[in-house]
Order: sequence, then C-alpha cells, then structure tokens
Amino acid sequence: QVQLVESGGGLVQAGGSLRLSCAASGLTFFSSNMAWFRQAPAKERECVAAINWGGSTTIYADSVKGRFTISRDNAVRMVYLQMNNLKPEDTALYYCAEDMVLRLGASPKYWGQGTQVTVSS
Repeated sequence: QVQLVESGGGLVQAGGSLRLSCAASGLTFFSSNMAWFRQAPAKERECVAAINWGGSTTIYADSVKGRFTISRDNAVRMVYLQMNNLKPEDTALYYCAEDMVLRLGASPKYWGQGTQVTVSS
C-alpha cells in the first residue's frame, strides 16, 4: 500500500523560503517517478516539479524555474521541494505524487493529502 505524507508547509513572507518534505511508503517508490503539484483556490491543479526514479532528471513548470528545486533520497524514501524567493502567487495546497510519466501534464497514480503554503506580500 502506498502512502505519501507531506510536511513543511506554512506561512512565509514574499522573498522567503520553505522546504517541503514527502515521506513515502510502499515498495513502488524506488522505481517511481515523483512529483509535486499545487492547487490554488479556483484554479486547476498543476505540476510544478517532477523527478525520475533515480534522481538524475528533473523538470519544472516555467513559473517556478530557477526558484524551486526537487530532490529525492531513496535511502530514506523522501522527496523534497526547496522553494526560494517565494511569491504571493505561489500560495496553494501542495501535493506530493507518485508514479507518473515524467512530463508536466501527466497524471500520477498516488497522491498525498497536501500541505498548505501561504505567501504574504
């Protein structure tokens, strides 16, 4: 059974940083691409970053390139999203996701429950 548990969200001022973490369970993690999605109120859910199973390939939405970094540590079954220079438009519920084709428009098989990120101006 796959479980994804996010943590690290919170309230931060514009220009600040946050690091989101995702703890994954299940045997599929080691062979799965992973991703971070976000959904703001009244907006569609979007993929902001994804990483392949080995950690050698990453992709990013244009809106976060140069500010966000996705990484993973397979030894401890964790995925991270380092978010720097945060902007008010980054405010959203952020989800960890597992098992998807490595492209921004793909649909993952598994989802976490989400962690809220709020950026004040």
